[in-house]
Amino acid sequence: MRSFQVTGMTCAHCERAVTQAIKARESGAVVQVDLERGIVEVEGELSEQAIREAIEEEGYKVA
Repeated sequence: MRSFQVTGMTCAHCERAVTQAIKARESGAVVQVDLERGIVEVEGELSEQAIREAIEEEGYKVA
């Protein structure tokens, strides 16, 4: 499982947006979002770059 520090996520809508963006690229990916810590964890076949792009396309910043 890979972890990403993401800024700008504040609510359940943010969590859904990030999760759906990643799952749109790999439907079988396992995505866990910790809003309090600003962490997104992803388990799947996607490259780190593809995950970063999916998150950033939703308007969030990946550290």
